[in-house]
Amino acid sequence: MNEPIQILIVDDDGRMARTLVDIFRIKGFAAETARSGPEALEKVQARAFDCVLTDLKMPGMNGLELHQALRALRPGLPVVLMTAYATDELMRAGREQGVIATLSKPLDLNALLGFFSALRNEQTIVIVDDDPQFCQTLETILRTRGYRTLTVTDPRHWPGSSGCQAANGAKIQIVLLDLKLNETGGLEVLKRVRARCPDLPVVLVTAYREEMAAVVEAARPLNVYAYLYKPFKIEALLEILAEVRQTALRGALSQPPRQDEASGGLAP
Repeated sequence: MNEPIQILIVDDDGRMARTLVDIFRIKGFAAETARSGPEALEKVQARAFDCVLTDLKMPGMNGLELHQALRALRPGLPVVLMTAYATDELMRAGREQGVIATLSKPLDLNALLGFFSALRNEQTIVIVDDDPQFCQTLETILRTRGYRTLTVTDPRHWPGSSGCQAANGAKIQIVLLDLKLNETGGLEVLKRVRARCPDLPVVLVTAYREEMAAVVEAARPLNVYAYLYKPFKIEALLEILAEVRQTALRGALSQPPRQDEASGGLAP
């Protein structure tokens, strides 16, 4: 049985926080509260959370300041701001600093429930490269950081069962595609991916910057997310993966949840 999503609610309004905890627990999520930014940091240091839902306007450390501290403490931890005083400027500031979203009170709980379900979805990083040693090294690094990976060393075979899902049913989050493959060129593989998954993020990888320059230019119109040149620093790849996940989670907050996830319109 899957462990429930762990949510930390940070709000100096105890009644508001307790109401959210009760609603989320009824819906099958695990939730607890913190009454301030420093208390939230202590709790995040002590245990793992899947996301933080924090009020923006709090005494001492406000929500944006808490987010900055959380980025240093737990990079990649999704943070959603809550406020009764949302403005375009405030939302822009939050987005620029990397928060998933800034939500107005009273909260749209249906949107939040869909977002929590997106956090639960298992995602897979597909590595398409005919160099087994490179694949093994990259897989080991990514798995130690909590990512699921799937390697394709024969580019004639795409791992998806249907659409943009892997054969095990997990959603493919991103494809790392080497441009210089022995039998089938990376550009041809990219075209196949685009035919099935027009919006799937694809990062092109190559060790031959000059030799593959023309291929890189030919690939640009095919909605390439980013380019990496071997040997690349793992931090550069991790930053790209964090951006892709953040974009997906933001999209989850803008889409209504499935019927079985709806809360029936409850709002604190």
